[in-house]
Amino acid sequence: MPNKPLVVFSHGKETGPQGRKIRKLQEIAEAQGAQTISVDYTSTYDPTERVNILLNTELPAHNGLILVGSSMGGYVSTTASAQLKPHGLLLMAPAFGLPGYPNNYPAPVASQVAAVHGWHDDVVPVDNAIAWARQHNVRLVLVNDNHSLHSEVHTVGQLLVGMLQQL
Repeated sequence: MPNKPLVVFSHGKETGPQGRKIRKLQEIAEAQGAQTISVDYTSTYDPTERVNILLNTELPAHNGLILVGSSMGGYVSTTASAQLKPHGLLLMAPAFGLPGYPNNYPAPVASQVAAVHGWHDDVVPVDNAIAWARQHNVRLVLVNDNHSLHSEVHTVGQLLVGMLQQL
């Protein structure tokens, strides 16, 4: 339905499109009247290939687009935002400042941008998220959690609801 917002989820490097966190966030988005898609990137670990997968995903008709990405999916969503120009960009422990990525701190292109990162993240250092947020002047919520953010999925959900309400 073209009158509904669309939330597109991008999972992390070693997870999949139906991980626990994404399923919970899909429930939250759908309860707000949004349609959701969770893109499957399990065919490759290459961040550039994953960006291309997202850019080549056929999106249903929608009224307002929000990209939600976790870890490598945060990098993918942010990089793709330059072309997709979503209304919202919501990132969970985004994989910024890591070796092997073509752009360490990609610029977000969206009206609303927020990231949630755990103080105890042992995969992507919290300092990388702070550096990215400072560079691009975006909202960064630091929480008492690790890379998975499983204890703080409600915080991410609240941010998602807020973005959907702004559409």
